[in-house]
Amino acid sequence: MRNRKIPKNQTTRHLLPIACAALALSFAASLAQAGHREQVTPPPVPTDLRVESGNKAFLKGHATGTQNYICLPDGTGFKFVLFTPQATLFDEDGKQIITHFFSPNPDPDDAGTIRAAWQYRDTSTVWAGLVQPSSDPEFVEPNAVPWLLLERKGSQDGPTGGDKLTDTTFIQRVNTSGGVAPETGCESEADVGRKEFVPYSADYFFYKKAHKYDGYGDY
Repeated sequence: MRNRKIPKNQTTRHLLPIACAALALSFAASLAQAGHREQVTPPPVPTDLRVESGNKAFLKGHATGTQNYICLPDGTGFKFVLFTPQATLFDEDGKQIITHFFSPNPDPDDAGTIRAAWQYRDTSTVWAGLVQPSSDPEFVEPNAVPWLLLERKGSQDGPTGGDKLTDTTFIQRVNTSGGVAPETGCESEADVGRKEFVPYSADYFFYKKAHKYDGYGDY
């Protein structure tokens, strides 16, 4: 029996469509995985914390850190007042992505007001102001800081062009635990200036304007 020798170019013609099909399937799978990773789905929230239509969540960070308080005079008494949060936000893989703190807003329209700020690892930063808090017991656990809806008051690209947070429009703080100001330790003149760093955790969801190609309509 004689072996029939198949020309190399004929073998190549047969293998090429198979290779192309495999490559196309691999590429499609990669796109699907990327789309799944980028999908951000916020949890249910109280009605007054819902973000207005035309915005979509694009980033989630899980924060661990402290709510930092200082004892100050308050009317005829004394009270612990928040002077800054200090937290690090992590992504779903446990990687550090954002630092959370208070700082002056550089936006000229806000006149350097001290605002809550979030700085992404690309050094882009967003400053936000409170729209609405909620301690609704159907959502917020006892002895936890309120859930919040915040609106952008300013943003800034990083010095090397980082812009992850630049287009942020709203931020939600949800799933809070801890962080409430101490009930004792701020009762007299002798306590003024005393600081307490109270551990807390929360999830932060960042929103931006939606576009037609995002599947949210034409906004």
